Amino acid sequence: MTPQATLEKMQKMKLAGMASAFATTFKTGFAGNLTADELLAHLIDAEWDERYNRRLSRLLKSAGFRYQASFEHIHFHPHRNLDKNLILRLSTCDWITKGENLLLTGATGVGKSFLACALGHQACLLGFKVIYASVMKLFTKLKFAKADGSYTKELLNLQNQNLLILDDFGLHPMDEQSKLILLELLEDRYGQQATLITSQFPTGKWYELIANPTLADAICDRLIHNSCQIELKGESMRIKSKSNSG
Repeated sequence: MTPQATLEKMQKMKLAGMASAFATTFKTGFAGNLTADELLAHLIDAEWDERYNRRLSRLLKSAGFRYQASFEHIHFHPHRNLDKNLILRLSTCDWITKGENLLLTGATGVGKSFLACALGHQACLLGFKVIYASVMKLFTKLKFAKADGSYTKELLNLQNQNLLILDDFGLHPMDEQSKLILLELLEDRYGQQATLITSQFPTGKWYELIANPTLADAICDRLIHNSCQIELKGESMRIKSKSNSG
């Protein structure tokens, strides 16, 4: 079989990475420097990388992160109350595998959303499905879904995510319908899938934010129990960024 015939078969089998590496290897004459085992390993590695990159691209696009953030961009200044060892443990994403929750609290501008996006990006790198959404926009979307009959489909999509990031919890008052939607969402995810919440308010005030004792107990029990909590401190990163750029 000629190299061209082999290349065509790879393309027909949709082995894009392998086909590209195969063509390059023979075009450059690099194949003559490899044993049969080394050539096979090289082609398989190329196909593996191609498929990984395609999947990662899909995961990142589907996640819809607010910031293009990664672990390399996280600043571990002492004043931020950010434990580097804890963050490194979180980077393994074992907490996502176990279906645990992560709660990030702190004042406006301290980097909660950025950190959440960095953690979500890390999850995507490890192959987890992630969705990022602001609480207000998500509830608005789900209310419309209830009206047009697509609510079950939307809810199922959220439940299938390994990590759901809900940003700015408590920033806007929640009506009773939003509270019930949140409870339904958390009920199905509890102990099965991980949820990350960011909020300007400490967890001790979440009962007051929900302002319905029965729903507050149910929601906070599912969020706070079995969770890791990080309270970010320090000055606003936005103000600091503007100051540095001036």
